[in-house]
This record gives sequence, C-alpha cells and structure tokens, in this order.
Amino acid sequence: MGEEETAAAEPVTETKPLSERDLRVSDDEREHVVGVLQKAIGRGMIDLDEFTERTDRALASRTRGELNAVLADLAGLYHPAAAVAAAPAYAPPVGYGGGYSTGQRFELNAKYSSLHRGGPWVVPAELVVRNKYGSTKLDFTEAQVQSPVVHIELDAKWGSVEIIIPEHAAVDLNAISDVKFGAMEDKTRSNGRLGNPRYVLTGRVHGGSLVVRHPRRGLFG
Repeated sequence: MGEEETAAAEPVTETKPLSERDLRVSDDEREHVVGVLQKAIGRGMIDLDEFTERTDRALASRTRGELNAVLADLAGLYHPAAAVAAAPAYAPPVGYGGGYSTGQRFELNAKYSSLHRGGPWVVPAELVVRNKYGSTKLDFTEAQVQSPVVHIELDAKWGSVEIIIPEHAAVDLNAISDVKFGAMEDKTRSNGRLGNPRYVLTGRVHGGSLVVRHPRRGLFG
C-alpha cells in the first residue's frame, strides 16, 4: 500500500468550533451580574431568596451561557438580543454607561458647594469623598454597584453627610472614629449586620452630621 493510500485511510478528526455561549467569563463579568441583581431586588423584581440563589449561580458560572441564564427573565435588565436559546456573549443591562477597573479608587471632590450622587450611577468598589463647607448626599437606591462590598472614605468638614441605602443593604460605621462638632446616626439599624451590598465607611466628619437612612416612602418622600 502506497503512502497516498495510507494517508487516505487515516480518520479525519474535525474540531467543533466553540459558540459564544461556551466562552469563559471573568470575575469582572460575574461581579457585574451581581450588581444587576442588586438593582433588580431594589426594583422589587426578585425577592431576597431569589437574589441569594441567583448570586450563587452567577458567582459559580464558568461560561457566558450560564451567566446569561441568571438574568434571562429580568425585563429591562437584560440585553434584548440575549435570548437564552441563542446564548450570545454577556451584555451589560440597558442604559449601562460603563464602569471602573478592578482596584480603581475613585474620588469625588467639592468645596463650598453641595455634592450629590443619585439615580443609576455606577459605584466602584472603592470611593473617596472629600467635601469642605458643603453638604454631601450619596443615594445608592438605584446605583449600579460593582462589588458586594463598597469601601467609602469620608473627609467631610463643616457640612452634613447623608447616605441612602436600599432595604437589602447594610452599613459598617465602626471605622468612623473621628466625629467632631456633629453627630452620627444610623436610621437603618443595619450597622454590622449582613447585607448586600455592604457599605463600609471610614474617615472623618467634622462640623456636621452623618446620617444613614433608607429611601423615604409615600407621596411626599
């Protein structure tokens, strides 16, 4: 038997191309989906038990198909082209405007003026807030939080600080040890308790109050 006949007799192995649903996902993609789930529970689309179950699934996802399935039935928080059957690549929710790289420390600065963040703003894992002679208000009710734990360093002088967190979230104020000419009040009663996300505050507040509360309810809230 000749060489040509021998080569022809050998079986041909075909490599099946990978679909996008089989591609591996990164930690950033998993954490972003957890942030989307936090927004969903804030809107009342899922309850706490569903949030916990879906978060576990998201963090355990290895492929884009598995990660997409976590958000497939959440209208408005899942890309319209991301059908489960087609299982395309993971896409951010509608209206998502970008994010921060892992480990990035973002700063908000103001002086002689009020500093306010609210609505669907993107919150990094580490946030520094500096304000002198002005009030500060951070509303996380609709925020797109990129990490289950958010570290907030405060440097506030002669101005009040108001922080609004969702019902399912919690704060840790134990590292705020420098409060002068003012008061600190946790109206959520969540200090030190479990919550997701969890806002850990450090730093100092001089000449003003620090208040943490839930969103107001009712017609005039």
